[in-house]
Amino acid sequence: MMNASLKFVCKEVKLEVVNADTDFTRAYDKGQIIRCPVAHHEGNYFVDQDTLKSMNDNGQVVFRYAEGTNPNGAVEDIAGIINARGNVLGMMPHPENLIEAAHGGSDGRGIFASALDVIAA
Repeated sequence: MMNASLKFVCKEVKLEVVNADTDFTRAYDKGQIIRCPVAHHEGNYFVDQDTLKSMNDNGQVVFRYAEGTNPNGAVEDIAGIINARGNVLGMMPHPENLIEAAHGGSDGRGIFASALDVIAA
């Protein structure tokens, strides 16, 4: 869905790691707050209440916008989810844009390090 503001948003937000026990988040701690850039016009995540309850119950919500930084009006501040099998991560923020010091930090690197550890195992 379109951002709640109906405007393109390009800024840094904060994400809370909600589920640190996935193939994409093992490098983080549950509850850890990381920085992450966003750049989108359509990013307002929406899901019906039954699906939302199921996703929350099954640990499929992986990241939430933290500290009031939700840039798009996403339901329950959801910024990243995994599918039921846990092998697909979908997220609106762009962690790939914050993976090394030259980018201004490495907070997003953990997603890729986690996935690489799974592949290497």
